[in-house]
Amino acid sequence: MAGSGTSGAFGARSTALEVVDGIDLTGKTAVVTGGASGIGVETARALAQAGAAVTLAVRNLAVGTGVAEQISADTQNPAVQARPLDLADLVSVAAFVAGWEGPLHILVNNAGVMDLPEQRTAAGWEMQFATNHLGHLALALGLHPALAAAGESRIVSLSSSGHHRSPVVFDDLFFDRRPYDPKLAYGQSKTANVLFAVEASRRWAEDGITSNAVMPGGIWTGLQKHWDGSTLADLQASVGPVDAQGQGVKSPEQGAATSVLVATSSALAGIGGRYFEDCHEAAVVEEITDGIHGVRAYALDPDAARRLWDISVGLLSAALPD
Repeated sequence: MAGSGTSGAFGARSTALEVVDGIDLTGKTAVVTGGASGIGVETARALAQAGAAVTLAVRNLAVGTGVAEQISADTQNPAVQARPLDLADLVSVAAFVAGWEGPLHILVNNAGVMDLPEQRTAAGWEMQFATNHLGHLALALGLHPALAAAGESRIVSLSSSGHHRSPVVFDDLFFDRRPYDPKLAYGQSKTANVLFAVEASRRWAEDGITSNAVMPGGIWTGLQKHWDGSTLADLQASVGPVDAQGQGVKSPEQGAATSVLVATSSALAGIGGRYFEDCHEAAVVEEITDGIHGVRAYALDPDAARRLWDISVGLLSAALPD
């Protein structure tokens, strides 16, 4: 990727547009899942501003098309489009992959669901793990030839400090034998996002593909729609804007900054299998004491990453053999 931006130049209050200032992505292609809302919009906007051809992979095509048109108008970049993608539906994932043409330089696995009441996919998978991890893995596997064809490509997977709530529980991935807990299910899926980055980088480094995970920060988006309304209102009233130390609530523009930096910075060329927050690599911690900063060691464990990959590919193969 062209440009000389470094992670050291940015922090918790940086915005995605600040990160791409001076970076030229002309001739590059990007896919942003969940690109029609929240930080996905600002991620797509920054990549388009830098000149990339950007595809928003969205569940609601009408909404996504409107967002794509607005980004195109704002950035004067005509190469912004929306295409349908439902990560919980493997047929939808396969259709998206089948319709892709040419190399792919940037894949931002941005879409996600959080703290859902118990739901299952047609395959019987718990919905948060299925959407946040398995759907994105299926997408990356399907797009692997396009990523490899780019010569140098990057995958960015959005995790969360919520990964501290649970490692991947290999003997009960879908809460078949334990009571369902939406926060544990979310935490497990976010740990899986980091483990995916670790293993994808190991497996695909020779193809010129690097993969990293990011924590965008605390941002009010549609992800909180399953929270208790009064609790959410109290939090929104009591927590102020993000400070230089990363405490507080970020704007969507600030929340997209770390994703965009990891996707574009020349300082991170060839670097993979890591976890970033506030535009820098996070420290490995025993506990996430402030609810925001640090990554647990189990999320970076290479043995767990390999095990999760093998199990997940087996699940995908069984659910959609073709």
